[in-house]
Amino acid sequence: LDVQTLLTVFQTLIESGATVIVIEHDLDVIRSADYILDMGPGGGEAGGRLVACGTPEQIKNAAGSVTGKFI
Repeated sequence: LDVQTLLTVFQTLIESGATVIVIEHDLDVIRSADYILDMGPGGGEAGGRLVACGTPEQIKNAAGSVTGKFI
């Protein structure tokens, strides 16, 4: 599936009253989220902790978020 198609499907589900929870690394999908839980600070053994949570704008401004640097 193309990312834009996937986002359209998510939006249709949300408009129908569904809650959509996604584990994702694609920045377009992350940017479109209402709320983000950013895990890290790295992957594997260096990860697994909540480093930031909030709206994409809040994640963008979170000092401990690597994801925030890219959105």
